[in-house]
Amino acid sequence: MSNSVGVVIVAAGRGTRMGTLESKQFLMLQDKPIVVHTIEAFQSHERITEIVLVTGAEDIERCRGWIEKYKLDKVIQVIAGGTERQYSVYRGLKELSTQWVMVHDGVRPFVEEGHIEACYQCAKLKGASVLAVPVKDTIKQVNGEGIVVSTPDRRSLWAIQTPQTFRLSELKAAYERADREGYLGTDDASLAERAGIEVSVVEGSYSNIKITTPEDLDFAEFTRRPRGEVQ
Repeated sequence: MSNSVGVVIVAAGRGTRMGTLESKQFLMLQDKPIVVHTIEAFQSHERITEIVLVTGAEDIERCRGWIEKYKLDKVIQVIAGGTERQYSVYRGLKELSTQWVMVHDGVRPFVEEGHIEACYQCAKLKGASVLAVPVKDTIKQVNGEGIVVSTPDRRSLWAIQTPQTFRLSELKAAYERADREGYLGTDDASLAERAGIEVSVVEGSYSNIKITTPEDLDFAEFTRRPRGEVQ
């Protein structure tokens, strides 16, 4: 299908900032694991045809159980990730048969349907896209001695989120080039940019948080709470 869209959801990280024995993607949010909320955002989007969940080898079976329990039938594979996020994503890419791919963090459960669609439309028009929000704070560049060396213009700075959207064949090629050259990037877009792919920004929402700390989880619980409910 020429306009088919697959998703790689990356939930293989262990994370230490949450301060829990359980991995952050499997912590409960409103009686469901965070990663289930994340998958549901794409499961319910009519444009998405395939989802690959990349997780820890020891977590595959319980993830499969949740997929069956919550009827997440667009998930075609649950596979083990690699030692780095980059390796995990590439394993996921190889499982898809779609023309387009979105890569999304397993701990970003608040991505909105409209933003998923906007990312796809922008990528289709311009080649690749990333969801992002303008930076609200003043940013300082600091050297190794803790001295401020510059103050970038805030108007040019965006905080990058996910999903990040690409032609599947182009992103796979960018990953393969990075692997050949021993390059480890910070996100999918950095590998695409390095391969000469122009990446456009789609403005998202500040609520599309990545849940990595206890404070994030508190915010997530508050956000999910029905209006008018107090505790």
